[in-house]
Amino acid sequence: MSTAEGILSEIRELTSELISSGLCVDQNFPAMRTGAGGVISIDISGEEERDLSVTLKNIPYSESYAVLVSQRSFNLKMIDGGLIQMMYQFRNRELINHRLAFFPSPDLLEYQNNPDIYETDEMYGDIVSRNIVTSPIRFDFDRDNFVENDHPMSHLTIGQYKNCRIPVSGPLSPFLFLNFILRAFYNTPFRKYCSDIKRREYTFSSSITKSEMLNTHIQACSA
Repeated sequence: MSTAEGILSEIRELTSELISSGLCVDQNFPAMRTGAGGVISIDISGEEERDLSVTLKNIPYSESYAVLVSQRSFNLKMIDGGLIQMMYQFRNRELINHRLAFFPSPDLLEYQNNPDIYETDEMYGDIVSRNIVTSPIRFDFDRDNFVENDHPMSHLTIGQYKNCRIPVSGPLSPFLFLNFILRAFYNTPFRKYCSDIKRREYTFSSSITKSEMLNTHIQACSA
């Protein structure tokens, strides 16, 4: 079972490996904090005031994305402007919450200004097609607000839909989440430039119920 210290170390190592690969162009290393009730949080370093709820407000996605950038509310900023967040909370050494989110850039201004550069660079091959529709995704784990079938303990939200909670078999480690994002959305540069990213073993237990398994769900690696 992963500990707060182990998750902190894993995110730090993955951040360094993504920087070395060239896919990450800006970053905030993770920080560990202890709050009320002894809850240990692994979140984004820095002293800036951040409003993570901005992505849930009824405003255009481009505006909420701009706020995330201005507040530096990301662990990783990818080469195309995509933002990655990885946050965990533990209580009594037990995982109680995680927020693992990917916010693709709503537009590629540099691509619009210099399309020839991007179209000849395979680093961008997966992200500059004109038929791509940007859609944020978020893997949440929430032990305290679990309601079977209505609010699965571990779930995937696509596109900020309020009631989109696709059951997931269990919480994701930083490596599994980042590996999913890279393979799904940065496949070409991932295969060519990310060979130095070390595979980590999955260390969280399954949390999905038998009833939830009867519905469409996502089977993640589980211990």
